[in-house]
Amino acid sequence: MSGPSASAFRMRAVHLDLKGAPPKVSYLAEIFPLFHTLGANALLIEYEDMFPYEGHLKLLRAKHAYSPSEIREILHLARQSELEVIPLVQTFGHMEFVLKHQEFAHLREVALFPNTLNPHEAESLALVGAMVDQVMELHDRARWLHMGCDEVYFLGEGEASRRWLQQEQNSKAKLCLSHMRAVASHVLTRHPATRPLVWDDMLRDIPEDLLQESGLPGLVQPVLWDYGADLDVHGKVLLMEKFQKCGFARLWAASAFKGATGAHQALTSIEHHLQNHLQWLRAAQTGPAGVLEGIMLTGWQRYDHFAVLCELLPVGIPSLAVCLQSLQQGGFNEEAKDRVESCLGVASLDITDFTREGAGSFPGSDVLTLVTQVSIQLRSSVEALLDGNRLVAGWFSPYHRRQKAIHPVVLQHIQPEALSLLVRWGTLVLELEAALKSIFYLDAVEEWLEENVHPSLQRLQSLVQDLSEAAGQPHDGNVHPVSQA
Repeated sequence: MSGPSASAFRMRAVHLDLKGAPPKVSYLAEIFPLFHTLGANALLIEYEDMFPYEGHLKLLRAKHAYSPSEIREILHLARQSELEVIPLVQTFGHMEFVLKHQEFAHLREVALFPNTLNPHEAESLALVGAMVDQVMELHDRARWLHMGCDEVYFLGEGEASRRWLQQEQNSKAKLCLSHMRAVASHVLTRHPATRPLVWDDMLRDIPEDLLQESGLPGLVQPVLWDYGADLDVHGKVLLMEKFQKCGFARLWAASAFKGATGAHQALTSIEHHLQNHLQWLRAAQTGPAGVLEGIMLTGWQRYDHFAVLCELLPVGIPSLAVCLQSLQQGGFNEEAKDRVESCLGVASLDITDFTREGAGSFPGSDVLTLVTQVSIQLRSSVEALLDGNRLVAGWFSPYHRRQKAIHPVVLQHIQPEALSLLVRWGTLVLELEAALKSIFYLDAVEEWLEENVHPSLQRLQSLVQDLSEAAGQPHDGNVHPVSQA
């Protein structure tokens, strides 16, 4: 499985999506050297509410937002590992973490939805300008700033937009381009050494002449994103050619190493993400020469600010390793495979089934091992006992449980198995909880456990309690599988 030269992507930036389960700085100190060893030379850091905004923006901070000193430490750690930092600040779409606050709700494009900023209000530009300036104050060496601007849902549906669109020659495309140009102009005026980047999806269908007339091609570099394993290589080449013809001097690609196969995904499909990167390599080989600045390997942690957590960063590390090495080697060949196995401490890598216990010795590999066991075995083992066991179904149904009635012989068969299962999973989950707490803040740990562990364990504990009550035994309230933080 070989491909084009890795020189197709001079920059290889790993995306850190901090709007969910942001890692502690201590974990970043462990993982940045691994990123570098695997072939990364940049970081795309999407701070969202983890940035220490000040003044009237202070309310944007999450409970465990990094402090200014922690941001400086992150930048120092990145420099030590030769990773150039590109900050990302959403300035149009995906503004939920800002517009959810009542203080800024009046700047929504549509009053009901906190996704999109109203581009007609002068206060809107002042808001994102202030956000950009505060981020850049701590990133004064940044050569690029990503302005976001993807998935600007409901654009044109606000009252001000509807009035504006009634005027001849006005269009949603012009409205979009106007706001992007205004934000990019602010960036270049205040920070002339920094080049703005934008996600490309809002630009894809805009006619070439309109893109040229807007002046935007001289201000920003589009980032073409596609996370599919079946990425349309020919379509991407045509899009690169279109953007180049419109005057965009440089372009970026964006792939995904995790967080792109389901909003509630717990385990990462290495094979899917590898195929995505191999397709991007083909697109880079086939497309116009010299136009691609680099590629951003996105690792989404939530689909948006209000979504559940998808794969945690340590769980996605093997996929990231495979994808980075494939980019560097020009394909997933034996050399790339050997390098991944060496860096991760994996005896034999199987990209179709990374579910073995003790899979690796990289920072966070214990989380991967435990999450894998929980995701694959916990729910299935509880369902097998509660839904698939004929004795439970036939002699300890919901009716029996309400009546607290059970045949003594059946009790002798069910109760030991249920207690054994509860002890087994209780021990493992406590181990997982401790491993998660070493990497993530408490709120992220609690959220992940509540979404992925508690439902099954609570069913199991309820069965154990009902069995004890039916047998006339006192239930030991200490036999609870999850510690209460």
